[in-house]
Amino acid sequence: MPGLVLFGRRWAIGSDDFVLPGAFELFVRLVWWIGIFVLYTVHKGQFNCPGGGLLHSYLLGLIILLASIICALSALVYVSMQGTISNPGPRKSLPKILYTRLLLYFPEFIWAVVGAVWVSDNSVQCEKTVINGVIGTVIASWIIIVFTVIGVVIVFDPLGGKKTFYLDGVSRNLESSQSGQLLYNVKSSATRVWEKRIRLLCCCIVQDDDHRVAFTSIAELFRSYFSDTDLVPSDIAAGLILLHQEQDKMENCPKEPEEVLCHSPSSLVTDDLDVELENAAHYMLFAAAAYGWPYYVYTNPYTALCKLNGDCCRNRPTDSDIMGSDRHNFHFGSILKITGLQYRDFIHISFHNKIYEIPFFVALDHKKEAIVVAVRGTLSFEDILTDLSADCEDLTLEEVLENGFVHKGITQAANYIYRKLINDGILNQAFTIAPEYRLVIVGHSLGGGTASILAIMLRNSFPTLRCYAFSPPGGLLSKSLADYTKHFIVSVIVGKDLVARLSMPNMEDLKRRIVRIVANCNRPKYQILLRGCWYEVFGGDPDDFPTELDGRSQDALTQPLLAEESLMVHRSPSYNALEEEPHLNSPPQYPHLYLPGKIIHIIEECSSRRLCSSDIKYTARWSNETIFSSILISPKMITDHMPDVVLKALNSLSQEHGSCLSC
Repeated sequence: MPGLVLFGRRWAIGSDDFVLPGAFELFVRLVWWIGIFVLYTVHKGQFNCPGGGLLHSYLLGLIILLASIICALSALVYVSMQGTISNPGPRKSLPKILYTRLLLYFPEFIWAVVGAVWVSDNSVQCEKTVINGVIGTVIASWIIIVFTVIGVVIVFDPLGGKKTFYLDGVSRNLESSQSGQLLYNVKSSATRVWEKRIRLLCCCIVQDDDHRVAFTSIAELFRSYFSDTDLVPSDIAAGLILLHQEQDKMENCPKEPEEVLCHSPSSLVTDDLDVELENAAHYMLFAAAAYGWPYYVYTNPYTALCKLNGDCCRNRPTDSDIMGSDRHNFHFGSILKITGLQYRDFIHISFHNKIYEIPFFVALDHKKEAIVVAVRGTLSFEDILTDLSADCEDLTLEEVLENGFVHKGITQAANYIYRKLINDGILNQAFTIAPEYRLVIVGHSLGGGTASILAIMLRNSFPTLRCYAFSPPGGLLSKSLADYTKHFIVSVIVGKDLVARLSMPNMEDLKRRIVRIVANCNRPKYQILLRGCWYEVFGGDPDDFPTELDGRSQDALTQPLLAEESLMVHRSPSYNALEEEPHLNSPPQYPHLYLPGKIIHIIEECSSRRLCSSDIKYTARWSNETIFSSILISPKMITDHMPDVVLKALNSLSQEHGSCLSC
């Protein structure tokens, strides 16, 4: 629902968000009140000790204060339970109750101070049980006050005052001559707020001109994405829960015969798939090794440090072989362990890491007779900034009739590695050692996207080049470039991987689906959240929440409902690109971008969705980039992206294929 307006400004919390925290505090206050009441009743005639008069007044006042707070909390929880996310009408009295509850913090603060003073008075000689009870009361009071302050800081919206004015004033008078200037001011303020947040998160890294440009670009991206909706975080959580259950219901429906037939590949395609799966399983080791010691420790938590301490010192290379910091030689030692190569097989290793400059290594793979360039994925704040620099830029190629768009941040990272490989003579050195080998470029996540664009840049010079991109970002290449790369790039995606579906159009589509399903659900938010948590943890059948969409005609379903429009302030430019044809002379800022190359989609087959056994089976098939044009909500949308999960799936399929051949 729209954010709660209190003290003349908007807050990042809804009027229906007080049910669960209010019920928890109500339970604590009830237990607290009963304890104090029993303590007062039992020791009613025993306040003749030194300081007993103040203690009597303190306990009596605390009982009355707690009773008042309990009444206010009961009313707050009851009113917050009324209505639905898009129907806040039954909760219109909640601000008055909230004002009353906030006023009660003043006497509670005073009583906490009085209790602290009484407890710290050494002249008090009352019964020890009473003193301990007062000490517990004082501690509980201060804990609640501190958590309340933290909660206020969390839900504080720096743009609350300006956004409330914009929502209430400008949006109702778009013809006003001042509306354009007011909108510009709101956008500028929002960009500055997001930029400050990003700078704060990245305060631990050295910031230069590249960082400042990236901060501004990323802040503009976040501003444009979040500025056209009036949702609070709990609304988004409820929307994701509803979407997940809706998707599960659709997956449980029987497939159409045509849909089943279209996934039945010919034997020739199946043979080609088996070969590529075997190659992918082999090269995924190099992509995973590029992460260095964090990946090795993550996959071998009990023995990794001992092995690295024992082996790395004996294999320490000279300083000229490695660029960047590798303290204690843990990175290089991990690469040796994961790939199984010898030190002499490595041509170049770079651990240098800045924004748009990511680590990579070049090694000789004698088993496949290949020179492998392995690019590391996201592992630092600098890498995250590279990921989020999602503006588009042109990539000019003679072979492609139409100039294509590419992800700006990842393209700059590919340019950095390209200059190193060519200008520093790294590839010349490698091919001098092994002239008959072919070039293979691999990477996972950010490394997969960088490897793909790097492969496009090197394709002219190395026609036999191959690239394996594991879980690359979805918003990477325009359609023309994606089609061009099908001849030499293979992308591998596992399950419902989120990153492989990430692009600005997909994010806009997800936002619109969240708004639509939230606005049309007839259940209170607390019921959605409680039922959703139970479903995610314990499973069961997806809940069939009634919505306002039930019973409407198909034509009516294409029109937005009033409740849906109330949650959309205006359409962002990136969302307009989904439905409107862009002008030829002014391409949209975030056009449709696709995964690179031919796509292998690996799907997990498991009998239990929640508690899968160790015996997991996978199936793989060639897929189309349009399959990844929508973000799927699932508990595994993050874990399916992890490199160890990808490697496990590929090894399972490769071993299964090998056992079939032996039979």
